[in-house]
Amino acid sequence: MPETTPSQTVGPYLSIGLPWPDGPDVVPADDPAAVRIHGRVFDGAGEPVPDAMIETWQADADGRFDHLDDPRGAVASGFRGFGRCPTDPGGHYEIRTIMPGSLPGPAGSTQAPHVDVSVFARGLLHRVVTRIYFEDNDNSEDPVLASVPEARRGTLVATKDDGGYRFDIRLQGQGETVFFDV
Repeated sequence: MPETTPSQTVGPYLSIGLPWPDGPDVVPADDPAAVRIHGRVFDGAGEPVPDAMIETWQADADGRFDHLDDPRGAVASGFRGFGRCPTDPGGHYEIRTIMPGSLPGPAGSTQAPHVDVSVFARGLLHRVVTRIYFEDNDNSEDPVLASVPEARRGTLVATKDDGGYRFDIRLQGQGETVFFDV
């Protein structure tokens, strides 16, 4: 049987040079606007995935990116907008960030505040991509969320809890998180 190579699966090579010490901290702990997004990653059998990598990308509180690809022009806010966190042996991850602002959408629409998420894990040939919306925002007019069948939209919505917002990711099976083809 041939050996597994990095080109055949995205894991278990995630722990080699990908995480960095403040990767999960998009903002410092003492930032008054800091919000914690946390949860667990589960496989198709409902078992935690201990060696996944979660990456997040988001706009700042004004819905802007400090990036040349922002269609409205980059804003030099210094907000990194990018986080990266490996899961622990129980499949847990945690990102400290701020609540993103609304973004312009297609045809003059507005996208509700959200965080884009990439998940890398063993057994995946390519990353899977999803979004985190927040239960205490008005998500009703978001064109991307509206494109998802109503019965599955809940897999994209983080629930508020004492520690911030909880967002579990199910890679397969019952309650599978909606993933987007990007």
